[in-house]
Amino acid sequence: MDSVRAKKHLGQHFLTDRNTALRIVQSLRPELGYDQVLEVGPGMGVLTDFLLEASEYKTWMVDVDHDSIVYLREKYPQLGDRLIHGDFLALDFEQLFAGSPVAVIGNFPYHISSQIVFKILDERQYVPEMVGMFQKEVAERCAAGPGNKVYGILSVLTQAYYDVEYLFTVKAGAFHPPPKVLSGVIRLTRKPQGGLDCDETLFRRVVKAAFNQRRKTLRNSLSGVIPKQKMGVHPFWDLRAERLSVADFVQLTNNIAQLIS
Repeated sequence: MDSVRAKKHLGQHFLTDRNTALRIVQSLRPELGYDQVLEVGPGMGVLTDFLLEASEYKTWMVDVDHDSIVYLREKYPQLGDRLIHGDFLALDFEQLFAGSPVAVIGNFPYHISSQIVFKILDERQYVPEMVGMFQKEVAERCAAGPGNKVYGILSVLTQAYYDVEYLFTVKAGAFHPPPKVLSGVIRLTRKPQGGLDCDETLFRRVVKAAFNQRRKTLRNSLSGVIPKQKMGVHPFWDLRAERLSVADFVQLTNNIAQLIS
């Protein structure tokens, strides 16, 4: 197979600019303590070429597209069973990597960008670092701080467990076919503490409820989590969700946990 046709239903836009690909790969930092890297959606292998040049880590790849898998098996026969035909969102990290850390890298399909981030959050015990390209808007949402108009659920849940760096923007001409939007590359570095100092299930519920009605004050948006008559007096109740940092949401979660216990 000489090439792979990009499929619209898979959200494929193959990166063709090798300088951009090299910058993305060079943003990995195996000195953080991992010796395995998983590339998601390698397509025709423009990132893979540079990943396989590295001696510091072993590269795995996963792609849901049959045509890409056929092409990549011909191009990189040395990968063997490290080339996986499957859905990244359904991947069993524990079984595949046997508890060893693995970094995630990719030019991610834009239609499942948020799902990819949430999968990484779910597998965070195995993923010390992620370097990835998203639609610029999604990349900015991951990195946004309190008070920013794009700060939301994705921002808070990502930043609860990872430090987020917006690395650089990529123009549409770096892809085939070119997308109709700009792209952004971000790096996630797992925070050392691992977990949060609160009930994490309740934390996620509070964050999602708060931003699902983001134009309302927390007193109103969180009334489904805790009845208003139980809220008492707290300066957060009169604020909107976009004003609260991750630490504020942890504090609010602990406050709610006490009030509803």
